[in-house]
Amino acid sequence: MLRFLSILDFAIVDRMELEFGPGFTVLTGETGAGKSILVDALSFALGERGDATLLRPGCEKAEVSAVFDLGGNPVVAGWLRDNDLEDEPGSCLLRRTLDASGRSRAFVNGRPATVQQIKEVGERLVDIHGQHAHQSLIRSDAQRELLDAYADCRDLSRQVAEAWRHWQALRATRLAREKDVSALEAERAELEWKVRELKVLGYSEAEWQELQAEHARLAHAATLIEGARFGLETLSEAEGSSLAQLEAVMSRLQALKEFDPALKEVLDLLEPAEIQLKEAVYALRHYQERLDLDPERLQQAEARLQAIHGTARKFRVTPADLPAALESAAVRLEELQISGNLEALQEKEREAGKVYHKHAEKQRAVRLKAARELSKEVSAGMQGLAMTGGSFSVALTPLAEGAGNGLDQVEFQVSAHAGLPLRPLAKVASGGELSRISLAIQVITSQVAAVPTLIFDEVDAGIGGKVAEIVGRMMKQLGRERQVMCVTHLPQVAASGDHQWQVSKLAANGTVVSRVAVLDGKGRVEEIARMLGGIRITDTTRRHAAEMLGAVNGKR
Repeated sequence: MLRFLSILDFAIVDRMELEFGPGFTVLTGETGAGKSILVDALSFALGERGDATLLRPGCEKAEVSAVFDLGGNPVVAGWLRDNDLEDEPGSCLLRRTLDASGRSRAFVNGRPATVQQIKEVGERLVDIHGQHAHQSLIRSDAQRELLDAYADCRDLSRQVAEAWRHWQALRATRLAREKDVSALEAERAELEWKVRELKVLGYSEAEWQELQAEHARLAHAATLIEGARFGLETLSEAEGSSLAQLEAVMSRLQALKEFDPALKEVLDLLEPAEIQLKEAVYALRHYQERLDLDPERLQQAEARLQAIHGTARKFRVTPADLPAALESAAVRLEELQISGNLEALQEKEREAGKVYHKHAEKQRAVRLKAARELSKEVSAGMQGLAMTGGSFSVALTPLAEGAGNGLDQVEFQVSAHAGLPLRPLAKVASGGELSRISLAIQVITSQVAAVPTLIFDEVDAGIGGKVAEIVGRMMKQLGRERQVMCVTHLPQVAASGDHQWQVSKLAANGTVVSRVAVLDGKGRVEEIARMLGGIRITDTTRRHAAEMLGAVNGKR
């Protein structure tokens, strides 16, 4: 619901701040006072096109801000969240500026936004009905959504949309497979060869480590044997070896210990050295016994290493990455084998199509029933709105292959008078007729429609008397469910309002500016009397105005 509107230097408005409430509000005033300018300003804030001609003469910048109370509106709240434009919970601020060059800037909740974004959220907040104003009911998608809301099948429509997306995704996959079948076959053949090569290689990390160590040992076997032999001779086998000399020293010191016990400390240090040296000799001898010059085994190891390195180069990986390459190729091959099965894919597509048509046929039946009821009710409502003999029809045109929205194209069609053919609502020529038809639709669907604020700018064009009174009462009825505003010159409509604002213009500093006054009971009588009597207001016209107000409010 619109709560606050601020206008600065827009057309003939210098500065204006308006607070709005629920119910039905009428805007009245002399012709040219600027009643429709308020609607134009709000339309600009909601994303309508604007140019430098909208600036007040002599000003460099115009600005319009509108604050909305979302009232738990999940549609707008969800849109703000999806577009990362949320701010204070439960409210939405739209602001738009226009400079002298015709350049405009848009803001949603204080954050820069595109004009398209502010228009999208605006269409979810306000419906403006008039000859040149944006109006959701002339859009095909809004007509479809309203019918679904009236039919209480929005959940079913979501199921249809989901089933359609799943079906089309499978179709796209199948078509891609058929188109790229040769490329997929080539990829599959290459993967099969790759997996086969890697499996035959039989590479493992443990074998790789052992193989490298064994190859190093075999390749240097002669040098290792010579080194082991030299070590044994030096340590224990040669004359004057280290172990023989150590034992000789220890034997001599053991004999001398009798003369000086202090040598025991030296012997205690040499004994572990003797033990370690003997263990080293034992280990080296054991190592020497295992060493062998084995050219054949060396050749085998070199061949194995060459095979591993060759395979790694072939697949452009390191030897350590060969297991990962095998796993990746095997996974991709399995994917191709599954998705490449066109028969299985075609069967999945057929099943998805059946599911879609099951939901869509059910949706069609519900829509047809609701379309008949809505057509009948709106046609009946038109009879009292200066469109006697006119009719309204919700046409469902079958789509050849269906769509995400169902099996039919939804279109609102209207014949404004008897004898005229049904035409799309969007092509109704008269702004007044379009507004009155929209009013009838809005009244009938008020419980289910999503847009919370309705503004009518030309609903009373070309009517008067009894029809004008009916229009006023319908708006008052609609105001019990929605926030309704109407720019009117008819006293019958004005008298039906819950609130009445008078728009006037006055000269200030050499220019004409527009002003708005909220009328009390006495002010309403005077304004409606003016609308009834013109320039000269008499006591009779005042009594008539008071009677009109009393009749609408149940007073006589």
